[in-house]
Amino acid sequence: MYSAAVLDHFKNPRNTGDLPDATAAVDVTNPVCGDTLRLAVRVDDGKISAVRFKAQGCVTALASASALTELVAGKSLDEAWSVTAAQISNALGGLPQATFHGAQLASDALVALFAKLS
Repeated sequence: MYSAAVLDHFKNPRNTGDLPDATAAVDVTNPVCGDTLRLAVRVDDGKISAVRFKAQGCVTALASASALTELVAGKSLDEAWSVTAAQISNALGGLPQATFHGAQLASDALVALFAKLS
């Protein structure tokens, strides 16, 4: 049911935990299923120098958060801002519609984070 990429990110999540010296952090929730995601970044010289997440929820929510951190780490703010739910899904081998909400939650966190950074 899950792609190898989804299972890898779920079993071996990247960039988990707190980021005490974060430039900004946000908490988002999917009100339908109850998945939650905390996303934090440190920005230095216009680039994301560190990113961490904490999540509770389904397999794809955790995998999507992990994939998002890999997609934005080291990127300029402009590059990171352009990451979409579809790109997160593609990084995980393409999520089916039934589980796409995991990628959407990660994307929502990124949007909220950029609203806070502005």
